Amino acid sequence: MLKRSLILVAGLFCAVLVHAAGEPATTWEAGTAWQPIDPPVPTSTGEKIEVLEVFSYACPHCAHFQPYADKLKAALPKTAEFVLMPADFQPRWVAFARGFYVAKDLGLVDKTHQALFDAIYRDRRPLNSLDDIAGFYAGFGADKESFVSTMQSFVIDGRIAKIREMEAKYGIDQTPTLVVAGKYRVVANPDKGIGFDQMVDIALYLVKRESAAKKH
Repeated sequence: MLKRSLILVAGLFCAVLVHAAGEPATTWEAGTAWQPIDPPVPTSTGEKIEVLEVFSYACPHCAHFQPYADKLKAALPKTAEFVLMPADFQPRWVAFARGFYVAKDLGLVDKTHQALFDAIYRDRRPLNSLDDIAGFYAGFGADKESFVSTMQSFVIDGRIAKIREMEAKYGIDQTPTLVVAGKYRVVANPDKGIGFDQMVDIALYLVKRESAAKKH
């Protein structure tokens, strides 16, 4: 969990999450397990229930969350769709967000998402500039010069502006955050017994709740 005003030490945070994950949940209640988003935000997935992860490659807790995100994605019903949105809390985060959107347009995200986390946190590869990031994606077939140019384009500027707009609407102040159906915000909170496992369970509960509501 990474906040704009406070960056927790990754190792300590994860140790707390392990403890939290072992505590049984009772019921997933508003205000504790999830926060309502008021007013609800329109989604990008049409008739499908959107499950959005707000993340950054520069966030170590997002790297730790990635196996749980994969678990959540695999468990979603056909009526739901998993979506990624990069956060922009710091300049380095913005650089990764720019790279993400160019990679998305090139159809590279499925190939590079876990690989980029691995490059940063496992391999300790220095990826600190647009040029560095483009160099990473060049390893997956992108043209480095074109990639750098596109990252600095007006089109990508517009998407970065959209991130800031959506963060405000969702009430995002930490990562990773899950947003379900544009209506519910889910974050890890060890003090309330909510770790990464619980985030997955809560999101699936909210998808089921939303699915039931659509049938009435």
